Amino acid sequence: MSADASSRADGADNRQVRVEREPNRHPFDRFAESASRFVSRGLFFTISVAVVAIWMPTIFLFKSIDTWQLIINTLTSVLAFLLIALLQNSERRYDEALHQKIDALAAALADLMEHEARGDRELLERHIEELRSSVGLERDL
Repeated sequence: MSADASSRADGADNRQVRVEREPNRHPFDRFAESASRFVSRGLFFTISVAVVAIWMPTIFLFKSIDTWQLIINTLTSVLAFLLIALLQNSERRYDEALHQKIDALAAALADLMEHEARGDRELLERHIEELRSSVGLERDL
């Protein structure tokens, strides 16, 4: 029997679910999160509709309809490109948080099954509490 297995057999379980968190997120990550929150709200959609509604009558300010179309197409293409980059950042961080949550749940369930088989009620209750606290991990990242 290994040293780790013998210490678990004695009831002294040192394993804990550890979730690494980056305490100081990068400025770009904070900006991307704020931008993601903003563009996912109705206010952003309303602003977008207003910009298009205001843009429509400006056709009379340009001599050529091609210039008018080029300006709006360029602006919307650049905006779409930037939003995709920001939203990809948010999606990546969400995926990492989800994987950490699944890892924590898997580790906790493995510990629960192991301790339930052994009959250590106090340790089982502690692991149940750890499992319950791990459910909201992605919100804290």
